Amino acid sequence: MSTILPYGGKLTNLLVNEQRAKEIKKMATDLPDLVLNERQLCDLELLASGGFSPLHSFMNRDDYESVLNNMRLKDGTLWPLPICLDISEKDLKKIKPGKSIGLRDEEGFLLAVMQIEDLWPIDKEKEALQVFGTLDKQHPGVEYVLEKAGDYYITGRLEVISLPLHFDFKQLRLTPQEVRNNTKRLGWKRIVGFQTENPIHKAQYEMTIKAMHQTKANLLLLPIAGIAKPGDFDHYTRVRCYKKISHYYPLNSFMINLLPLAMRMAGPREAILHAIIARNYGCTHFIVGHSHASPGYDSKGNLFYEPDKARKVANNYEGELGISIIQFEEMVYLPEEAEYKPKNEVPKGVKVLSMSGSEIRQRIKKGKKVPEWATFPEVIEELQRSFPPPKKQGFTIFMTGLSGAGKSTIAKVLYARFMESGERPVTLLDGDIVRRHLSNELGFSKEHRDINIRRIGFVASEITKNRGIAICAPIAPYASTRAEVRKMIEQYGGFIEVYVATPLEVCEKRDRKGMYAKAKAGIIKGFTGIDDPYEPPESPEVKIDTTNLTPEEAAQEIILFLEKEGYV
Repeated sequence: MSTILPYGGKLTNLLVNEQRAKEIKKMATDLPDLVLNERQLCDLELLASGGFSPLHSFMNRDDYESVLNNMRLKDGTLWPLPICLDISEKDLKKIKPGKSIGLRDEEGFLLAVMQIEDLWPIDKEKEALQVFGTLDKQHPGVEYVLEKAGDYYITGRLEVISLPLHFDFKQLRLTPQEVRNNTKRLGWKRIVGFQTENPIHKAQYEMTIKAMHQTKANLLLLPIAGIAKPGDFDHYTRVRCYKKISHYYPLNSFMINLLPLAMRMAGPREAILHAIIARNYGCTHFIVGHSHASPGYDSKGNLFYEPDKARKVANNYEGELGISIIQFEEMVYLPEEAEYKPKNEVPKGVKVLSMSGSEIRQRIKKGKKVPEWATFPEVIEELQRSFPPPKKQGFTIFMTGLSGAGKSTIAKVLYARFMESGERPVTLLDGDIVRRHLSNELGFSKEHRDINIRRIGFVASEITKNRGIAICAPIAPYASTRAEVRKMIEQYGGFIEVYVATPLEVCEKRDRKGMYAKAKAGIIKGFTGIDDPYEPPESPEVKIDTTNLTPEEAAQEIILFLEKEGYV
């Protein structure tokens, strides 16, 4: 079929010239600012550079509603996902339709100016249901919409003076037009795109090689360098893996370019978006594989999306996409033939083996062996360098429970035990210590408690990343905040949640300061366990009731768990 782009092939470019950039910088000193988060920065970069062509800005309300309902912009153009700029109630006070606002990164660097033309409140549940088909917060896209996104969307004319700044792998961060120029210079006429948030293991390698032969095309690898699936390997590690296996591909047939995309993990809808992006980077073909852009399992253990649904949906829209869709079943290994084949091509009764990228990742992080048929020795070496076995990893012990449950004393016992061994640097982040040194300006509202726990989580994640031990002992009453901290830390090492499940009546008897009595008398407001809820962990790694345990005995239970998991 034709590979002419339905939009004439011309890419959006929102970057202004040098003279206009100087004018904007001067004007922006008097403008209110909006600091963009990581997801918004990714969206801005792809809008400005043409990766999201034909979009010229964040969506207006008409386009947004049309995309939710029909997967099309208002003018009928196929577009599967909302690309919108969300703002908080607090930021809303800065916004005035018809006026401009500066868009900055977290360091305060001015990236763009937007003239506000449209503003509307978000119906979050409607968006989650129509885009993701669920309200289950186990889905990372749903979690963002319901828990993290602001309450309003804004849009307007964008003038971009700079793409977001990156200091890593600059030679691999080309814009879509620069990639097109490179492939044209190399004489590439047929290009198959493969977007991935995982290292290239043997199954993915065999799939890409098969696609190259099938299409008689060169390969453009587009690894996610924005926001991938929670728990995935960081892009630094993955890029090193890609470089290590590049020699397995035919000479001069393989190119890597990092994709600054914030994935929504929207399955079928996202597969269409990935195909559009690949087309904008100059690809003539695009691989849609098994469980493409799927977040995996929901909170009840069911798949969010059927494994073949993304392939079917992308194939249905192939005529409009301007790019040929290459569909692949799951690649499985036939040990008797020592080769890989698509699952649907394997004769009935033939023994097959398979191992997903997630399974390989879990084996690496737990220090277990990965079989030779599953991936390349160079990849294993690189992954083990970034993620050594538990014995050499950093980890965080995150204790949670009511005031008086015994967390602080257990934490001190653990701290002493680890310091005695001297195997890793150890830091104690007790709730009172953190309040005194890190969060002394915070109160005890839900917002401030969450900020305090996030600060603890950030410090613990840095300690874990640098192969140390962090022992945290806050009350941490809210499940969603604890889950956020877990995600923050698990990307670097171990996270051991310890629920000190001492009953309220026991905690009250231990209360030397009389805080529970004051809370019951109404002297103290918002006290956890009295007039503010405590949400018990549903599946902590360790659960301890200290009613009849000494602190040493409680600490020993934690040590035994760490030994069982290989951390000590």
